[in-house]
Amino acid sequence: MKASIVLLPGDGIGPEIISQGQRILKRVEEIGGHQFEIASHAMGGCAIDEFGDPLPEITLNACKESDAILLGAVGGPKWDDPNAKTRPEVGLLKIRKELNLFANLRPIKTHPCLIDASPLKKDIVEGVDILFVRELTGGIYFGPSRRGPHESGEEAGNDMVYNTGEIERVVHIAAKAAQTRSKKLTSVDKANVLEVSRLWRSVSEKVVKENYSDLDYDVVLVDAMAMHLISRPRDFDVVVTGNLFGDILTDEGSMLPGSLGLLPSASMGESGPGLFEPIHGSAPDIAGKGIANPLATILATAMMLRHSLNLNEEADLIEKAVDSVINEGHRTADIAAKGETSISTEEMATHVLNALKG
Repeated sequence: MKASIVLLPGDGIGPEIISQGQRILKRVEEIGGHQFEIASHAMGGCAIDEFGDPLPEITLNACKESDAILLGAVGGPKWDDPNAKTRPEVGLLKIRKELNLFANLRPIKTHPCLIDASPLKKDIVEGVDILFVRELTGGIYFGPSRRGPHESGEEAGNDMVYNTGEIERVVHIAAKAAQTRSKKLTSVDKANVLEVSRLWRSVSEKVVKENYSDLDYDVVLVDAMAMHLISRPRDFDVVVTGNLFGDILTDEGSMLPGSLGLLPSASMGESGPGLFEPIHGSAPDIAGKGIANPLATILATAMMLRHSLNLNEEADLIEKAVDSVINEGHRTADIAAKGETSISTEEMATHVLNALKG
């Protein structure tokens, strides 16, 4: 097949890991006889430096015209000034909104060979396989905000806003995913306190009752979910929640496998290109050292092939290659046990390439 792919390397370790993802794409081209038109564009802090905008118009237009987007990471101390005119993260929010990427899929799965990498006990994390579906273009990150004077100094506020349609569409995504797995769906909210969560709960229950009666459906309050996620994570399969809660819970859940460097994510809409990325940040402390784990980016590449390009066989091959490399004992510093030899970003990707055969 022919496909147009935009790479957004971004900041920090972003360029290092995206370059490894590009190597994987080149191998997939060879294996499947595909033609990928690949172009890199600036986004994040580097785009602020070059264009004064974290998501320049040229980048946004290229993304809109593409079939899929692979993102590295954005941000870093250089652009952390709270009084700055703009910040790298603004580019992330804008691209999600502009491309209507309302559903964020974050699989969290522990690998048998890396159980000891988790800070949690083996009997808690062994066998964990959760798919988080996070609503991505609504909620408090996109609601009205304000800041003004107060008798004590200043006052600021952000509104968490959801409507029926926004809730329905993301619950449909999660429910359909649950039907392909163990048919268990959990919705997370804060309905005992927040009116917006009471709407979330009533709409979610209606969608499931009317369309997915075959599912085992339950509801958990977000504070309880934060506890359950580290005490009994195997009890959950597909979890759907709003933007803020999903942001926090998926970062907590990333510690179940033991490293952010193992976890990919996909941001999808009803049409148009999807955006795929590792869930970790730009890690400025290790940027340029060549030691970042590229596996999350490589797995995000597999998700891109599956969800945006319908290349399921090629996605399976990548995932099997990653499993093979981990089983063989190859480790970057973030997943290496104490005293265990670690390898570089490029070396890890090379091992995956060697294992990637059609």
